[in-house]
Amino acid sequence: MRIAMFTETFLPGTDGVITRLLATLRHLAEDGHEVLLFAPAGGPETYASAKVVGLPTFRFFLYPEKPFAFPRRLVGKAIREFQPDLIHVLNPAFLGLGGIYYARKWNIPLVASFHTNVPAYARHYHLDWLEPVLWWYFRSLHNRAEINLCTSRAMQTELERQRFKEVGLWERGVDVELYGSAKRSEEMRKRLMGEEATNSEHRLLLYVGRLASEKGLERLRALLDANPNVHLAIVGDGPHRRPLEQVFAGSQANFVGYLHGRELAEAYASADGFVFPSTTETLGLVLFEAMAAGLPIMAAHSEPTREVLENGAAGVIFDSLDPISMQTAAHSILYDDAVRDSVRNRGYAIAGDLDWEGPTRQLLNHYQRVLANEVKVGRAVHDGRS
Repeated sequence: MRIAMFTETFLPGTDGVITRLLATLRHLAEDGHEVLLFAPAGGPETYASAKVVGLPTFRFFLYPEKPFAFPRRLVGKAIREFQPDLIHVLNPAFLGLGGIYYARKWNIPLVASFHTNVPAYARHYHLDWLEPVLWWYFRSLHNRAEINLCTSRAMQTELERQRFKEVGLWERGVDVELYGSAKRSEEMRKRLMGEEATNSEHRLLLYVGRLASEKGLERLRALLDANPNVHLAIVGDGPHRRPLEQVFAGSQANFVGYLHGRELAEAYASADGFVFPSTTETLGLVLFEAMAAGLPIMAAHSEPTREVLENGAAGVIFDSLDPISMQTAAHSILYDDAVRDSVRNRGYAIAGDLDWEGPTRQLLNHYQRVLANEVKVGRAVHDGRS
């Protein structure tokens, strides 16, 4: 199969969409599929067997640290030369407009996938008036596709409530081999806690993700103030880092920056618990990474997170607006051996059944369904007509 993909984010960035996309590209290459990927410039020219077409970038105020791109004329030329069987737009907002346009112009089957709940960010930034506008915008883009994929049943329900059409599931995955095989490292633990923190009685909470206002990290300051023996390692970066450094000044928080690959897996293995304070996620792939590493999880309540944690069986769920609820959750995963063992054993079992091959097969099944319903797929582009 020849697949043209459009992504709003790509390497050298780090987020859940990129993690999923990279794993998908590797498995598509192993299965012999050809991929042409359109992405913001700055990343590699190829990945796995996919050719990457980089487009000039700009900054968007809701994601100021990420480069975005608009389609250019060369997109149409590249699609005509590649002659795809199908176009897949991931999180269409800017660059994805090109995929939607050429899919319609040349009668190429179109698949869209929804990964980031941007309308919820508008609410967080007190731009409530913007939320329905954003839902209208994304709905108008996604409803041009034959099928719209999302990554959790909770998000599937929300998209259907927002009148997205033909909503399907593109399930979760995790690199169990990477995160499950890493070993605890005292050197990494010191790096995460800060060189001066060497007391073996202290506990280490780990956060991995983007540093942005909507992630709710500020609320963790009260947790550290009430528990002087608890340290917080913040792995990641983003536009909110400087304000967060001010919030956590004088506390037991340590800003580590980005970690990747083996180092990131070692960080999971070297912590005592994982904290996930965000309530705006569509899935939260880092939860599965923590599960695969055998790390007990505490997470703020949201419907997608509750789904991932099986209503509390695989992690302790707290109310993000209730400091007592957060304190109780932290005590449970750091000091209560019965709770620690219960949630991490269930989490490890969930992660043990996951990989990226299964979600890629599921994606290919969605592709095949779309192609089967389009008898005259892509005839205009293959015939060379415009």
